[in-house]
Amino acid sequence: MPDFRFFPALCCALRFLTVLPIPWAKARDGALFTASVFAFPVVGLLIGLIGAVIAWLLYGVVPASVLAWFAVLYLSGISGFLHLDGLADSADGLLSCRDRQKMMAIMKDSRSGSMAVAVLVLVILGKFASIRPLADQETVVLPALILTPFIGRTAIVVTMAILPYARQDTGGIGGLFYSAAAKKSALVGLVLLAILGFLLHGLAFFPVVLLSLLVTFLFARYCREKIGGATGDTLGATCELAELAALFAFSLTFS
Repeated sequence: MPDFRFFPALCCALRFLTVLPIPWAKARDGALFTASVFAFPVVGLLIGLIGAVIAWLLYGVVPASVLAWFAVLYLSGISGFLHLDGLADSADGLLSCRDRQKMMAIMKDSRSGSMAVAVLVLVILGKFASIRPLADQETVVLPALILTPFIGRTAIVVTMAILPYARQDTGGIGGLFYSAAAKKSALVGLVLLAILGFLLHGLAFFPVVLLSLLVTFLFARYCREKIGGATGDTLGATCELAELAALFAFSLTFS
């Protein structure tokens, strides 16, 4: 059984999912990787709250388009571009039209091909285009920035709950976090997301959750068909695609 105490596990998750320098309990990370999955949605919420504070400080000081650019930069940079890297590797592998083993090998390659560049540009532009109309309304853009990272990290644990780990060995980064706890983590994350979303937006939040979960499940099914499950790269891609879907839904619903 994993050693589970929430605050050490939260610190472990923060060190993995963000660039925040948190040294406390770092020596225990090896025993806390699987337990830290419980904290993934909470980390997403903390990322969102910090982003909302930054956006609040910038609101009215910089043009709306600049605010939207800062928001995209923050959403990507707070993780050290970890999830964008996973998205790029996933694009190169899954879109290569090769067999399963070759796809897995391509995803391990740190070099980026044309598929990776195209998908990265489209996702980043999609996020900017979705945030830009929201940036004109302070009461809309701030809740959106709170909930979007929350949705992305919850999508990760939902995917871990419904897909097996695709690599035969557990040496990959994603394999360090896989455990039976993913199902409970996904349930807790979805309940918290529903409660917070309803408190901030009422029933108008429903399309955001619906589209985000739809994209998450469709991408999970695609990964199952292509490589038989999930890897660390596809989990990062899941976060990026769920965030894009959430922001797109926010833009359609509230702009």
